[in-house]
Amino acid sequence: MNPINLNNLSNDELTKILDSFDTIITDCDGVLWHDNTPIAGAAEVMSAFDRLGKKVFYITNNSTKSCEEFIEKFHSLNFPANDENILCTSYLVAKYLKDKNFKKKVYMIGSSGIAKELDKVGIPHVGLGRDPITSDDVSLLLSYFKPDSEVGAVVVGFDLHFNYLKLLKAASFLNNKDVEFIATNTDEQFPGDNNIIIPGTGSLVKCVETCSERKATVMGKPSTYISEMLHKNYKINPERTLMIGDRANTDILLGKRCNYKTLLVLTGVSTAEQVEKWKKSSDPYDHELVPTYYSNSIADLLPSLEKKFKN
Repeated sequence: MNPINLNNLSNDELTKILDSFDTIITDCDGVLWHDNTPIAGAAEVMSAFDRLGKKVFYITNNSTKSCEEFIEKFHSLNFPANDENILCTSYLVAKYLKDKNFKKKVYMIGSSGIAKELDKVGIPHVGLGRDPITSDDVSLLLSYFKPDSEVGAVVVGFDLHFNYLKLLKAASFLNNKDVEFIATNTDEQFPGDNNIIIPGTGSLVKCVETCSERKATVMGKPSTYISEMLHKNYKINPERTLMIGDRANTDILLGKRCNYKTLLVLTGVSTAEQVEKWKKSSDPYDHELVPTYYSNSIADLLPSLEKKFKN
């Protein structure tokens, strides 16, 4: 269970490892870019995989954009991508409901990416954007809110406008056990500059779960839904698949549960110190977080990939 540090390997050793994979699945933020700034060498690595005929998939728990908006971002940052190899959680929510022949309305806590994907499959929705609290009196808030019997699902994604009123509405809809409860992902937080902690979608999901006393069906990594999607729709051979990520409890855990080899890059959330701690832990869950390989950056793969084009 000792992960291999790719930075300690020769080009030939690294090439042998990369040759053992036909499919590359990678997370985006923290692996390929930070916000709108690409990580040096990342676009060249993904382009090299593409030129070598590897099957490439981008999987992101980010629900703030639609698939089309993600394609625009990939292309603007010089990454090869198309609508066949991007799986974002906004798309997964819409696909999940469409596949269930969902005919009602969605109450959503989330961003425009989810709304756009729901629009594409003809599913009506409410709740997008600000929902300001106009009174300090809870009884007055209750008098303003009339539950809509047409709401058949509550979706929780990343929402900068999350507040008490949205929590009240989501939990009230979920008081009807026939209403579906869906979360885009459960990422708890993200590190910001100057020791600022950025709350992730998982923080909002926990609020709604606590208040409604219900558990959400999760779309994104490391849920079983996305792993089933990969195997069913793309006929992936797990033994020849590499999962690349920066967050162990989503990316690496998904890879482990799908029986892929995993590569943790240290340009995002999880650290080498955490990997060492998980290795020594007696908790079986911690062992699931230990990757097959780790490296400082995805760019560390570039010399070996470029060498293949020279030979």
